[in-house]
Amino acid sequence: MLDAIAPFLIFAAFLLLLLVSLSVPIIKTIYIFKLYANVAVSALTADAHSNARFGVWGYCVDAVTVSVLGVSETTPGSCSPRHLGYDLNGIIGSVLESRGYNPHVISKAVTAVLVLHPIACGLAFLALLTSLAMLRPGTARGASILTLIFGLLATLVTTAVFLIDVIAVAVVRTKVHNETDGDLWFAFGNAIWMTLGATIALWLSLLGACAGICGFGGGRYRRRSRKAGTY
Repeated sequence: MLDAIAPFLIFAAFLLLLLVSLSVPIIKTIYIFKLYANVAVSALTADAHSNARFGVWGYCVDAVTVSVLGVSETTPGSCSPRHLGYDLNGIIGSVLESRGYNPHVISKAVTAVLVLHPIACGLAFLALLTSLAMLRPGTARGASILTLIFGLLATLVTTAVFLIDVIAVAVVRTKVHNETDGDLWFAFGNAIWMTLGATIALWLSLLGACAGICGFGGGRYRRRSRKAGTY
């Protein structure tokens, strides 16, 4: 039965990776990490609050609320153009630079990782195409071999993406928190856990591909072939 469920596992992984690849600013509810800002512009007179969500193709800054002597003013949020790499600006970039921290360090740290998300999605799609042939009598073993090859590549890249995402966010979160005395802090986004789900599904699908290669379920395929009149 493992060979039969492999296509469904790969499809689930591909769907998750596709959603992650279309994260902020395309799908604004899916993001890799979130930056919270609670900045005291003046210890006695003013403070500002804002959040920013970062995805594969850019980021979205939520509405910025600035309170001065008890009077609040809100600036509408906005999203960056869709491209790889971040250029932190506005209130977030100003606070980082004012504390002697270069916001472009974040850009350089994550840009190399971001391109791996659509690559993993593409490899999962190739594995999905070959896995569908596993359901056809007479082609299961050859399709299982191709599924194992593409599936293994997709699994390794997706696993690497998940680990790098977690490590990069954890390292940047610690550095930014220390540099800004807690005015800014990072939180893991839902895209990271979606990537984890895709990683688990892909690893399980490899078992199904191996089962197809080793002949488990071969009797089922032979029975189907005899019923169809082919030998």
